[in-house]
Amino acid sequence: MSFLMSFFVIALLIIIISIFSSSSTKKTQETNVNGPPSYPLIGSILSFNKNRHRLLQWYTKLLRLSPSQTITIPLLGNRQYILKENFFNFPKGKPFTDLLGDLLGQGIFNVDGHSWSSQRKLASHEFSTRSLRSFAFEVLREEVETPDVGTTVDLQDVFKRFAFDVVCKVSLGWDPDCLDLTRPVNPLAEAFDTAAEISARRATEPLYAVWKAKRVLNVGSERRLREAIRTVHEFVSEIVRAKRKSLEIGTGQEAKQDLLSRFLASGHDSEAVRDMVISFIMAGRDTTSAAMTWLFWLLSENDDVEKKLLQEVEPLMSLGLGFEELKEMSYMKACLCEAMRLYPPVSWDSKHAANDDVLADGTRVKKGDKVTYFPYGMGRMENLWGKDCEEFKPSRWFDSEPGITEPVLKPVSPFKFPVFQAGPRVCIGKEMAFMQMKFVVGSVLSRFEIIPVSKHKPVFVPLLTAHMAGGLKVKIKRREVK
Repeated sequence: MSFLMSFFVIALLIIIISIFSSSSTKKTQETNVNGPPSYPLIGSILSFNKNRHRLLQWYTKLLRLSPSQTITIPLLGNRQYILKENFFNFPKGKPFTDLLGDLLGQGIFNVDGHSWSSQRKLASHEFSTRSLRSFAFEVLREEVETPDVGTTVDLQDVFKRFAFDVVCKVSLGWDPDCLDLTRPVNPLAEAFDTAAEISARRATEPLYAVWKAKRVLNVGSERRLREAIRTVHEFVSEIVRAKRKSLEIGTGQEAKQDLLSRFLASGHDSEAVRDMVISFIMAGRDTTSAAMTWLFWLLSENDDVEKKLLQEVEPLMSLGLGFEELKEMSYMKACLCEAMRLYPPVSWDSKHAANDDVLADGTRVKKGDKVTYFPYGMGRMENLWGKDCEEFKPSRWFDSEPGITEPVLKPVSPFKFPVFQAGPRVCIGKEMAFMQMKFVVGSVLSRFEIIPVSKHKPVFVPLLTAHMAGGLKVKIKRREVK
């Protein structure tokens, strides 16, 4: 019965789209000043489907053409908005949580209300503890001291492996040893990659009924997703069981280290803890690696910036990078922020209106509407960043104060630069992420010259976490000591 129903739904939707596609020129277009052409019943689904493989460029173009930098994209009765302003009072909503629910379950990044609030409170406390920061810093130091992996490598792959090792050590107290290139790809890392990619591609379907039908039928990408999620859940659940047993019979020292031990000690059941740590692994596995990959490519295109960054890094490296030295790296932070402005690890994020509302520019939002803010497009708005918004200029992050020789980092509103979100859902691992990226970039840059093999501009791919298509193949040369 479910097979027939799914088949009927897909067939009906295809027929409707085909009819409107063939006769769209004859239909009366509805007025849609801030968005693409819209037609009765199907809204802007034709334009969406035509541009689904270049959504970043399409959305950015539409935003630039919109006087208010708000666009409306009706899709079969459900309108989607890309905003320039803050609207943190919108929950994620069921349509969004459906996309990631199979993988993330009831983890913090896929829930609203009391469940989110309680997990947020617990995680915020743990991230603020000095012991966790110290533990994470020691993990970083161990990983960075891993022997060189060769003279020509895919830098993106190395950073992804590194980030996965670090986040698993910090979250699970378990080392997947992904940086050992002589070993097969870790099955958990591989399953995470598959699950994240397919879950993200669900959102690019013009009609959610398509992927939902494939899930019911257990075919194609949804079949691969189910298998990958099973691997992730079973793998993490086994680590949770082993950790719980270790805490019960051990001395209790483990509880002072990784997040898993801390969450178990708080009294949560195994399934809840599994979902919680999966969310943190998902959040930390590719975000920092993506930012660092794009920064190294941008540095290779901007010698003057690389030289200035080296001038800041080298004296501090001689002291040994500690918390205080990392805090002093203001130009490093500006470079990282500028790289993430142009190539944000998370290109867009969606919420759903709990009730009817009116945005600041007068756009009316109905209950259940999807509302999306778009960091990739926001980073390319002239009215936010100036006419040079397409250029890589770390200097834009500084203010020069009278009487002060060294420029000072200026405060930038998180609603202008929402790479780490803003408001109550602002990323609680933000400072830890900057610490990690500063430590890694400083360590690599001071020891090696990174030279991209290809002269072509890389392609930005926006999945759950954005990445560089095909990776970043580079030659690594040991930097000469001057």
